[in-house]
Amino acid sequence: MHDDTVERTTDGTGSLRDLTFQEIRKLNPSAKHRLRSQFQDEKVPTLREAVVESMHHNLTIYFDVKGHANQAVDALKQLYQEFPQLYDSSIVCSFMPDVVYKMRLADRNVVTALTHRPWQLSYLGEGTPRFSSSWKHFFYMVMDVILDWSLHSFLWRLCGVSAFLIQKDFVSQDYVRHWSSRGIQVVAWTVNTFAEKSYYESVLDCSYITDSLVEDCDPHY
Repeated sequence: MHDDTVERTTDGTGSLRDLTFQEIRKLNPSAKHRLRSQFQDEKVPTLREAVVESMHHNLTIYFDVKGHANQAVDALKQLYQEFPQLYDSSIVCSFMPDVVYKMRLADRNVVTALTHRPWQLSYLGEGTPRFSSSWKHFFYMVMDVILDWSLHSFLWRLCGVSAFLIQKDFVSQDYVRHWSSRGIQVVAWTVNTFAEKSYYESVLDCSYITDSLVEDCDPHY
């Protein structure tokens, strides 16, 4: 699951943390999808089920870890041991450097990436301030500056990453060249329109994450 709640991607309601897996399993994960008529009996998969299905279709997997570093690393380490082909077909990524650091510490052969959106601590994705309190907003803006500097100066090397997953509005030719010279690949997210895709492919020569490879989707912040 991507969100903290289940409303956006299923026919259920409520916080993910308040539901048991048995309750989540009863939800319809295709309920809000435009192709829902073709996938009426889908179930929310376990991590292992999702991995097996992805490998069946020869897909590259991004394990996007939202938190709980120790539990996530333990679960992923077991998966890599069970499916060694994942070493060549998957990336463990997170906004949280400790997740990436602990994953590399547990298994240095796993390919990892840091995910980043400048001003992520002080602003929501669409640009709204995260906090109504002025002093708290200012504090987290300062923390954003420190985080951005840390990621780009030493955390990327400390964590042993192979890529940076960067929100698309902050990717430029200079930025791609900067990291390319250090052997780090830049992957932009989320690139949805034909115009954006063309720009990232032909001008920036940069990989990207998209909601669809075949359609012109709604723009994504």
